Amino acid sequence: MASVICKVETQHENMIHDAQMDIYGKRLATCSTDRTIRIFEVDKNQYKLIQTLSGHEGPVWQLSWMHPMYGNALASCSYDKKVLIWRETDRGQWVKYYTHDIHASSVNSIQWSPPDTGLMLACGSSDGNISILQGNGDDKFTYRLIEKAHGTGVNAISWAPSYSGTTTLDPSTKDYDTVNKRFVSGGGDNLVKIWKFNEVQHEWELEVKLEGHSNWIRDVAWSPDTGFTTSTIASSCQDGKVIIWQCKDLSKGVWDKKRTMHVFDDVVWHLSWSVMGDILAVSGGDNKVSLWKESHKGAWVCISNQEPKQSIQ
Repeated sequence: MASVICKVETQHENMIHDAQMDIYGKRLATCSTDRTIRIFEVDKNQYKLIQTLSGHEGPVWQLSWMHPMYGNALASCSYDKKVLIWRETDRGQWVKYYTHDIHASSVNSIQWSPPDTGLMLACGSSDGNISILQGNGDDKFTYRLIEKAHGTGVNAISWAPSYSGTTTLDPSTKDYDTVNKRFVSGGGDNLVKIWKFNEVQHEWELEVKLEGHSNWIRDVAWSPDTGFTTSTIASSCQDGKVIIWQCKDLSKGVWDKKRTMHVFDDVVWHLSWSVMGDILAVSGGDNKVSLWKESHKGAWVCISNQEPKQSIQ
């Protein structure tokens, strides 16, 4: 059973939409409807606010830490149609150093790609388009645009692991020369879509479309590389349904709707896999966080259900 080990007083003046730890677990970033981002220094169970970032002109929906091999930076997206990239200076101050403002509506989801794929940031917008920023060094970025990725808006994005493993018992069988450049998106068209980069045409193309939801997709999460051949994606919906999708061979692109994991009583806003990819955290409109794990019989069971003492306003 999971338990709350500490609470963080963020000092946000309105609803918090996202909270992300950096790869080392030393920094926590939060964002809110109050248009600010707050960065905390983490020492055991102590959280010290080190800076409040202001630059967005609307609610800030999501955050994503850049992999440290490319620098100490954080991306944010907002209702103001912008993606901002923030960087820590040598003096420990966070400054805005890049603005991506090509979308015509709210940018709802962002995520940096795995470091082996290069420096890329996928951005999904309510305008239905997905833009992929590509870092070219010297703080310069170019972008590719997937137009009309989801007809009624893009709500969620998640990158695939950079390598497709075979078995943890024989890591030599991994194809380290072929980097897996794929990501999954979910939208208001009730669809989950997988996109693959065409190395010949140098463009992103739709690889497969997954149908199974009957309402807006609220989140998608591609499971980390567990060392086995099977790839797993979780998707959640406005109607409270969470579906697990699996593919035994990405080169064939055949995905199976393995099962509906669970139907919750309220909208499921967010999904997050554990580092090992065997536990799925689910949070939703009922203000609860639950942890789910697949049994040896293939059924998904709830192993922990954390309910706050009072609802989040």
